[in-house]
Amino acid sequence: MSDTQAAPASSAGQAGAAAPAKPAAKAPPAPIPFTPRLAMGLFGILLAAMASGLNGRVPGLALAEISGLSGISHDQASWLSALYSAGEMVAMPFSSWFAITFSLRRFHLLMLGGMMLLALVIPCIHDFNLMATLRFTQGVFSGALIPMLMMSALRFLPPPIRLHGLALYAMTATLAPNVGVWLAALVMTDPVSLQWIYWNILPLGCLAAVMVFFGIPKLPLMLPRMKQGNWWGMALGMPGLAMLGVGVSEGVRLEWFHSPLDGALLIAGGTLTAMFLYSEWHHPTPFMRLQMLGRRNLGLGFAVFLLMLIAMSSAVGMPMSVLAQSQGLKPEQMTALGLIVGLPQIFLGSVVAMLLYQRWVDARYLFVAGLLMMATACFLSSRVTSEWMVDQFFWSQVLNALGQPIAVVCMLFLGTSVVQPMEGPFVSGIINTLRALGTLLGGAFVAQMQQNRGQFHHDMLLNQAGLWMSQNSITEATTNMFSIVTAEAAVLANADIFRIFMVLILLLIPAVLYLQHIPAPVIVRPPAVKPAASERQA
Repeated sequence: MSDTQAAPASSAGQAGAAAPAKPAAKAPPAPIPFTPRLAMGLFGILLAAMASGLNGRVPGLALAEISGLSGISHDQASWLSALYSAGEMVAMPFSSWFAITFSLRRFHLLMLGGMMLLALVIPCIHDFNLMATLRFTQGVFSGALIPMLMMSALRFLPPPIRLHGLALYAMTATLAPNVGVWLAALVMTDPVSLQWIYWNILPLGCLAAVMVFFGIPKLPLMLPRMKQGNWWGMALGMPGLAMLGVGVSEGVRLEWFHSPLDGALLIAGGTLTAMFLYSEWHHPTPFMRLQMLGRRNLGLGFAVFLLMLIAMSSAVGMPMSVLAQSQGLKPEQMTALGLIVGLPQIFLGSVVAMLLYQRWVDARYLFVAGLLMMATACFLSSRVTSEWMVDQFFWSQVLNALGQPIAVVCMLFLGTSVVQPMEGPFVSGIINTLRALGTLLGGAFVAQMQQNRGQFHHDMLLNQAGLWMSQNSITEATTNMFSIVTAEAAVLANADIFRIFMVLILLLIPAVLYLQHIPAPVIVRPPAVKPAASERQA
């Protein structure tokens, strides 16, 4: 039996020896060693992403100042903000692909340089149409920077510190928008400078450019990839995402489908975006591999992330809105709201990452703990009255400061743990597009609910004001009544929104528990090298 088996094996071996040898397959590129110089480059990419966030946040908070100093109407100023957000959405699905094709270092510096150059120029422009075009273009440059941070963290960081890289990415969603409140107040103090509303990113951007230039390694161009791109899909996706972004941003002001313009933007943008996604699904080399959403932790996890981003808009923006309407406070009087949430993010993300490296920690339960903190913060804020000041929001802000990094970092860990390193660019495009969309939807939802619930409470309070009017003169009562009712209705509307977000966050908990369990990463340490026998004898 053994002889009959050996014979074919022998003949097969002879045939294999006689056959011409096949060329050896190319070995995968060796990973780039993580050095202090590379760490400096990655930190520069982080600073650039922070500058990108501030570039949208600060002018968004200073729309009234921009309107007055530029000589444009408030509606035109809101278009500037909407076009910038739309530009960000346009760039995010494609940024990682182009960073690989043209090399990360080259493409990143190009986008960063474009953003800073336009920040330098825009304050000098007085024509609204040109200003709007440049602001949209700046949004494209800015939106391309954030996806490269996640792509770089997944590509360059070794396993022992990769989670800390994801924590740094989380800071772009939890630190920059909240610290932006303080920075906006700083540049809006008398005398208000239109230049510094845009120029505030230049010092941070210049430092980031130097660090990226010297820290990120020079990689070769991969121009043959240009033949493989889904250009038809890109031609559909860019205008589709732009129109969808503008339509959502301006929806409340233009009354959604009651406005022919906004209705056309939403319908055309939604249709083109759907065609783009269909094209991406069927293309062999897409910009975003949508099939990856079939993995439970990506599809369900990113849906949770989208809804969580909408709820996170309650952390700082809504308390500021309440205090501005009820107490007439200005941004410089409310900087503590942003700093309480923002500053702890500098170290809390890394603390969460260290917890996730512990074998006894289940990321899903830690995620739930973060959501419970955020829900409790909404509950505390829902008790708001017209007498509240900044101090009354302290504990809700503390809970948001703790809950947000826990939830975001855990979500990133659970999602990226089912992703291979080479799939990082696809994930980066998907999650950052969802992030931009979630931010827009959150702002639109809050504004719409403030309008609807505010009108409801306004009417209810007016109906109950007869007794109060009978105790005062008609003129005085009418004047005082409308100012009091308007302020009180705004407070009650925001309290309703806090309750809605509390329920939304609690409803996310079952979905989080359904995510696939991912154990803590196992860090394989190289064995200690034993000294040779000759060295021991010596």
